[in-house]
Amino acid sequence: MRCQMRPADRLFRIIQLMRAAGRAMTAAEIAEKMEVAPRTIYRDMEHLIGSGAPIEGERGVGYMLREAFDAPPLTFTFEQLEALAFGLRAVEMLGDPRLGQAAREAQEKMLGMLPKEHAERLKSAPIHAFRSASQPETPDCLGDMRMALSAKRKVWIAYHSLPGDRSQRVVWPLSLSAFGAIWVMTGWCEMRQGFRDFRLDRVEDWKILSDRFEPAPHQTYQAYLKQLG
Repeated sequence: MRCQMRPADRLFRIIQLMRAAGRAMTAAEIAEKMEVAPRTIYRDMEHLIGSGAPIEGERGVGYMLREAFDAPPLTFTFEQLEALAFGLRAVEMLGDPRLGQAAREAQEKMLGMLPKEHAERLKSAPIHAFRSASQPETPDCLGDMRMALSAKRKVWIAYHSLPGDRSQRVVWPLSLSAFGAIWVMTGWCEMRQGFRDFRLDRVEDWKILSDRFEPAPHQTYQAYLKQLG
């Protein structure tokens, strides 16, 4: 059974929809995308216009945003707050120290913006993420790999894939993925001239190089995913 959207969520989505369209939209068109009756959109438009939203239009003609408009902050459902709380706690558990600190700072910002009841729900959400004693520690190189990925900088790594099988490679970081507590970097390997996946807990040494990279279409992460399919 489909959950009914809250009016506040619907108003927010209407504003986002109109902003993305950049043109006049009829109530019927908006209603179809929102999966509600046109009469509901008529009521919503009256509410938005009455609240001061810069919307021009009328019934039977269409509606359009006159100028850039930021909707008021959206309050979250309790289920959405639980999802955010779990996500932030998982980042603290699985991420590097800087990513964990960023998660804590993001939570503090949200707590300051939310109504008191919602802020308490975010802080006390009974969904947790823990690291067991058998799980490997977060790789020391994770933070640097994130930086290299963001800046499109090549990295040199000393890597062992199997006992006794060691190599040194220059890699273009394309993606970082967490499989439980195991972090994997997908990249373009210059030595193999192809995509390779590297477990970060097997990186023995590394260095972010000054050289930047710009993948050709066949070297992108999207091409890697297509290759898998």
